[in-house]
Amino acid sequence: MHPDIYKRPLLWCLAALIIVLVCWYRPAPAKRDVFHALPRKEVTLTGRVEGFAVQKKKSKNVVVKVFSVDGQQAEGYVYARFSGFDPKWKDTLELKGRLQRPYGVDLLGNFDWREYLANKHIFTEIKVSQSRVIKEASFPLRFIRALREDILRVFYQSFPPELASIAGGVLLGERGEISPQLYADFQDSGAIHLLVASGGNVGFVTLITIAVCSLFAIGRKKTIFTALLVAGIYTLSAGADAPLVRAYFMAVCACVGYFLGRNSGVIQGLLISCFLILCFQPASVFETGFQMSFLATLAIIVCLNNYQIPAKWPAWIRFLLQIFLATLATQLVLLPIFTNVFYKVSLSGLVANMLLVPWASVLMGFSFGYYVLTCLHAGFLLYLPTAWCLEGFKEAVEFFASFKISSLPAAAWRTGYIISFYAILFWLFQLPQKEFARKLFLPCLAVALLAPAAEGIFFRSGRVYLLNEWNKNAALVRMPGGKVFVLGTGLEKSKIAAALYKMGVLKADAVFAFSAEKPKNDLSDLAKDQKAIRPFETGTWPGDVLRFGDVEAEVLWGKHLSRQGRRWMNAGYSGTEKDDISYCLKENNVKMCLGAEARFVELGNQLISNKRNSTVAVSF
Repeated sequence: MHPDIYKRPLLWCLAALIIVLVCWYRPAPAKRDVFHALPRKEVTLTGRVEGFAVQKKKSKNVVVKVFSVDGQQAEGYVYARFSGFDPKWKDTLELKGRLQRPYGVDLLGNFDWREYLANKHIFTEIKVSQSRVIKEASFPLRFIRALREDILRVFYQSFPPELASIAGGVLLGERGEISPQLYADFQDSGAIHLLVASGGNVGFVTLITIAVCSLFAIGRKKTIFTALLVAGIYTLSAGADAPLVRAYFMAVCACVGYFLGRNSGVIQGLLISCFLILCFQPASVFETGFQMSFLATLAIIVCLNNYQIPAKWPAWIRFLLQIFLATLATQLVLLPIFTNVFYKVSLSGLVANMLLVPWASVLMGFSFGYYVLTCLHAGFLLYLPTAWCLEGFKEAVEFFASFKISSLPAAAWRTGYIISFYAILFWLFQLPQKEFARKLFLPCLAVALLAPAAEGIFFRSGRVYLLNEWNKNAALVRMPGGKVFVLGTGLEKSKIAAALYKMGVLKADAVFAFSAEKPKNDLSDLAKDQKAIRPFETGTWPGDVLRFGDVEAEVLWGKHLSRQGRRWMNAGYSGTEKDDISYCLKENNVKMCLGAEARFVELGNQLISNKRNSTVAVSF
């Protein structure tokens, strides 16, 4: 790729927009958002169904774009839960029900449903009690949704549920009734992206259509028009979410460039589509899916343009090497994001994707071909090949997930190290452009070295996180020197482990319990050398001082805080489970104390309490 691409104003405008949004934008309801109708006991709203319904055990859920609330004009989106009613894509409905805020528990490192919806600019849910269609979708849209429903129906009638789910996921992004174990296998093998209708699917459909049209000697103009029409229908039938829309826009740019006999301009299509998406949906910048799809597409384009395989090599070798390069580029560029979201690394993913990515493309062709032949009452011609392909694909995923190195726990990356990693990766992607890479070497090296150093110098203060989930408590403390401690055993082990990963460590230096009561969650294996401190029974008493390197942990009688804000101490030992203690952690001149089962922290004369279903972060 020519270095001049990095001088284009659009690229710098997009980079500036992303920086501005990340630093200063936070999703919030607009003045006329349906969110402001929350105080009403029951509302009647009208809106248009914006996606395909997700089947749950007791409901069908879908996002609805709101037009009015109780007859007054409104806007925004609502996550609607229907019982006994099948909402259809793009139908306009009248709904009655009670609005509510989405359920949310903001625990460090754990999934928060409310935050997830907010990043999609959805701040309200409604449990629908009554609903009716007031306007059906237009005929072309009804045809597309009927096509999607019929494809899925054929799959589920023809194959076992898990195989049908794989076929639906690979072709349309509708994975359906996939078991938790198989879903985990897809994650561990690094192939979970194949169950989502992605931009690659749009490109595949476009290229296949062009190839078919070329067999019938159709002219260039008709070929391009047909390819874009088929790709557009596929994009809509697969949900028309951001990655698909962006990929379709890129396909348009590529096809127009092909028609004009010029450079395809795929990179321009990527930049323009991302810029427009962020202008109209700025909250997308916080969506993991948007980040991963944008970076993966950009990495593939840059890598395959720079690392070109000699044309004289055999076609099958060139194909395999291109798959390898695309997979390697994708895995590398997504490594920090994947690690910071899922806290795991799949080492077998690189090899697995070399096989599974082309296999998924073949599977797309077989599954769609089987559907077409089924409509012509000739599905038996492709039934066995499609079934074998699906079963083999599933077994391959399970095989790659079975290795111990397929899923290794990994702590989240700090910002400085992420910047350093991408600086080095950017230079490696430009390496074939020798002169350009030479000019980039010193700037990229400076960024790679200075970013972690700057973070270590300017952001080295201690921090305590007070975690609360429905009045179950725990606290995580990072001392200025880097030691990490867990205090309190009220939360589930998996949730505390996720919080530790988010802090950038796999294990704490020690786990402290506040009472001798046997904890419901044994957290000893979350500490290095299983250092779990429990008072009284394990020989730890008030007045003791425990040492962990430069950190001193002083044991005190239990400190408490009344609802009126009065502090008091539970001194004395009665031999019952009500006896508890508190801890003061000290390093050099820094001291902080936690009491009442990690419900509050004392910093000098300052006292900070936790909040229900929240994470309270305090620097010291």
